[in-house]
Amino acid sequence: MRLRNALKDCARAGRIEDALAGLSVAEMRFLLSDWELFAHPHQLSPAGDWRIWLMMGGRGAGKTRAGAEWVRSQVAAARRASPAQALRVALVGETFSDVREVMVEGVSGLLAIHPSQDRPVWVASRRRLEWPCGAVAQAFSSEDPEALRGPQFHLAWCDELAKWKNAEETFDMLQFGLRLGDRPRQLITTTPRPVPLLKRLMGLSDTVLTHAPTRANAPFLAPGFLEAVIGRYGGTRLGRQELDGELIDDRPEALWSREGLERFREAAAPDDLQRIVVAVDPPATSGKRSDACGIVAAGLDGNGNVHVLADRSRARLKPSEWAAVAVGLYHGLKADSLIAETNQGGEMVAEVVRGVDPAVPVRTVHATRGKFARAEPVAMLYDQGRVRHAGTFPELEDEMCDFAPSGLSSGRSPDRLDALVWAVSDLLLGPRAEPRVRRL
Repeated sequence: MRLRNALKDCARAGRIEDALAGLSVAEMRFLLSDWELFAHPHQLSPAGDWRIWLMMGGRGAGKTRAGAEWVRSQVAAARRASPAQALRVALVGETFSDVREVMVEGVSGLLAIHPSQDRPVWVASRRRLEWPCGAVAQAFSSEDPEALRGPQFHLAWCDELAKWKNAEETFDMLQFGLRLGDRPRQLITTTPRPVPLLKRLMGLSDTVLTHAPTRANAPFLAPGFLEAVIGRYGGTRLGRQELDGELIDDRPEALWSREGLERFREAAAPDDLQRIVVAVDPPATSGKRSDACGIVAAGLDGNGNVHVLADRSRARLKPSEWAAVAVGLYHGLKADSLIAETNQGGEMVAEVVRGVDPAVPVRTVHATRGKFARAEPVAMLYDQGRVRHAGTFPELEDEMCDFAPSGLSSGRSPDRLDALVWAVSDLLLGPRAEPRVRRL
């Protein structure tokens, strides 16, 4: 504390170089690991008797570093306690890969921010971190909420909660496991999306919210990054969400609302679907700057209702790659046909599918009306409760609740939405122009 305060005093007086020159090697090493000296205010643990610390920030705002440093500080505090306490920590991300690649082994992850003498060891086979002092952190994925049954913890770090696959189930299972110690706590670091769980957590009395835009961490970002992204996305809904860390709710003029999607959401689709289709909206180009390839599957039940089953849309894929994803989904769901828009790809769509699996039946459709005109009848079916989402599809639902007569507020192509419209239209509305059915 004395060294930290002295350095801050020198910095305020403009004598930082003189102060650093007078430090020993041991003091320099200490300062390099002294998080409070370098942290932004939004990255430091808030005061008070909170249960959930919710940190919402833009891309690159330092959320991961803050999460890792908080866990590190809690482990150190428990080690210094009398009697010493070996903490049990839950690390929860969208996937196991995200936990390992970002939270554990990332450039701002737990391994990188620890001094060598205190650094934990990652045991990949057991998906856990083990500290020399006895503390243990286990890795969990939102794809497998049931894995959180049984283990118990003192604290948890949840990363990118707004992207979690089974958000409600995963979060609920985690709460049952936070039952060790006097005050179990959890930190949630996320770029915001208007998902129901995030909005609910913001309204809890024992939640403390901190917020930071990307620009708050500008000195630690690549030169020119902010200028480039703000020039392109500044002021847009996407920019306000991804750069300013704002929670952007429904667009007033959008065809869909999140409340409407929640009204008919279901945990799983019925087992006895009458028809299943996989719709593909191929990008006009391939490569790093290409639009996403929309790939959405839906099924029709015996009561005339459609259930959206999967969104496998991908960006920056070669034609053979997105065709493989679509064909894989077709076989995985035992679908009846694959529907492909041919405005952009023409006969190329059929050719690339033939190259992956000649036996897949493809229905080719050609758009004769604008995207909004095609989407309106599908939005009416949602209003009537005839279309339900079997699970959550964050990226698809973001497009739906931002799609207005002028398109998406970002100016991008609504590729996921286009594929959804083709799938629902085929199942409930019939083709606008008789498609050609071909078996490749």
